[in-house]
Amino acid sequence: MVFESIDWIKELSPEERLKHLGQNRKKSVKKRIYRSNMMINPLNLEHLNRLDSLEADMVTLNLEDAIAPEKKREALINTALFISHLEESNSFIIVRINPFESGGREEIAFLNGFRFEAIRATKIKEADEIENILKILDKRKELHISLETKEAFFNIKSLKVSNRVTTFNIGILDLLNSLNLPQSVLNFGSPTIDYILSKFLIESKSIGVRPISFMYQDYNNLDEFRKWCERERDMGFRTKACMGPKQVEIANEIFGHTKEEIERAKYIKEIFEKNAQEGNTGFLDEKYGFIDEPIYKDALLILKDI
Repeated sequence: MVFESIDWIKELSPEERLKHLGQNRKKSVKKRIYRSNMMINPLNLEHLNRLDSLEADMVTLNLEDAIAPEKKREALINTALFISHLEESNSFIIVRINPFESGGREEIAFLNGFRFEAIRATKIKEADEIENILKILDKRKELHISLETKEAFFNIKSLKVSNRVTTFNIGILDLLNSLNLPQSVLNFGSPTIDYILSKFLIESKSIGVRPISFMYQDYNNLDEFRKWCERERDMGFRTKACMGPKQVEIANEIFGHTKEEIERAKYIKEIFEKNAQEGNTGFLDEKYGFIDEPIYKDALLILKDI
């Protein structure tokens, strides 16, 4: 835990908590594979206190839509307090800010000096909004985008204005509203949702941006959540937004590589490179059939993650 006890924090007002900011000692986290992205409400001190021991590959501290206007200052201060005392964490930490012109600018300015990995911008419509954020964002931090407006959805490729823009998160409920579509279309097997996810995935991947699939709201329905994860994995997604540790456990399992996949990839890499040295880049293998350069490149893609 970040603090042995948080009882003393509960007794302080938000402004009093500012007097107890720490020394920002956390080291940066970089992973090869990000399977799960868990959302945390910064008003929940117990959840913040577990930032050093969560199983999620990514953790997003949400200052935006889950926080009432009168509580946003408290959520921001809580975020700074716990991050500033966090010495280590296996999770890549992101702070989801409010829209840039509705508090987001001030939140970035306040948080810039604290040690975490990325800011997530919301309600983006145009590329110039991203450029404005990058002008003031600490250059050591990545910029992630919540893709939740129809303008952004139909102009995905224009949004990567810098290599610091590394990740797109699809906010499916806001996006459906922006498209004038009812939430009732969000069901397993819906051709509309398949189209939205496919377009989001392919266009993001084509510009070298990590696409993260949507958060499944019914957090008690783990069977349905598993079905969505399996479907999205088969589509090509590698990361899923999560609500709570039970969803994280499932996402980490499904979006990770099995022992058999890793062993196959290692074998293909070794035997292809051995044959390639003899000028043979397409051959029949007793174990895995025909192996050529595309099969080899797919194996490298798997090995890059581990």
